[in-house]
Amino acid sequence: MKKKIRARLLRKRNSIPPELKIQKEAAIEKRLFELEECKRAKSLLAYVSFRSEVDTTRFLQDVINSGKKLVLPAVDSVHKVLQLYEVKETSELEYGYMGILEPGVRENREVKLSDIDLVIIPGAGFDMQGNRLGYGGGYYDKLLSGVSEQGPWASKKEQSNKLQTPNPKPILVALAFEEQIVKEIPSEPHDIKMDIIITDNRLICCADN
Repeated sequence: MKKKIRARLLRKRNSIPPELKIQKEAAIEKRLFELEECKRAKSLLAYVSFRSEVDTTRFLQDVINSGKKLVLPAVDSVHKVLQLYEVKETSELEYGYMGILEPGVRENREVKLSDIDLVIIPGAGFDMQGNRLGYGGGYYDKLLSGVSEQGPWASKKEQSNKLQTPNPKPILVALAFEEQIVKEIPSEPHDIKMDIIITDNRLICCADN
């Protein structure tokens, strides 16, 4: 089921005309930077776009210039995990796994997920409830599996009540074209859901659905 949905959504995403795609990405970028959660975030984990994904390369340097800490993943293909590193200039990026740009400077730059306020996540498709359909590698599922439901701006009382879950959950934001939103994505009870989905047409607050 997931494979069929993934293939259909990727075909739809790939078929978006280049000029229209640029317009859609500009609208998504505008909504992202207007988002209060993004404005408040001091550290932001993003991704370097690949193939027909929403293009993030256009705004990564803007994140750095705004004074936020920009963190990007590097793929450990042996252990199938993502390692996170701070990037101080986009000129530091180098081609890595599958030709995707990754942090080129890594010494003394590693960052823990628990130290990140907001995470921007790619995907093949999403539904209104925040369920995500990835690409089948499980990299983001593994990355997010250790976080709790406690957000980074929880009160001190809330934090003290959840000391048994040391890794607070950052705000999870998905960037997607409207063509990637479907009625339902198959999910399991343990799956981590997106908090917010930003498309070229709207802002979807998944907690409200």
